[in-house]
Amino acid sequence: METRVVIVDDSAVYVAAAQALLEREGMRVVGSAGGGGEAVDLCDRLRPDVVLVDVALGDESGFDVVHRLARAGGPTLVLISTRSADEIDDLLDSSPAAGFVTKAAVSADAIRAIMRPGG
Repeated sequence: METRVVIVDDSAVYVAAAQALLEREGMRVVGSAGGGGEAVDLCDRLRPDVVLVDVALGDESGFDVVHRLARAGGPTLVLISTRSADEIDDLLDSSPAAGFVTKAAVSADAIRAIMRPGG
């Protein structure tokens, strides 16, 4: 069964690149959102398996968006960023996200590793 993914990022260029990569690797990107409200609505409607959320969404914090999505329950939440984990370590520790991947390292394997119990 394909893993259903939603990407939350305000960069259409990144969303298109990540979608192409993930779909080549066997995942199915079912939607994308540029901000938190749109992401919550989309996830309620589409029920993805995993949601990739950019840490920086213009005027919004991806950390806030992850907290909103976690309250709704359901998908595995993965934070993504151009920054390294070391740069945002304190924020990651207090986040309900299951994991973190740099944007350059996003792949189906990286996402599957986070989705596995203990990942």
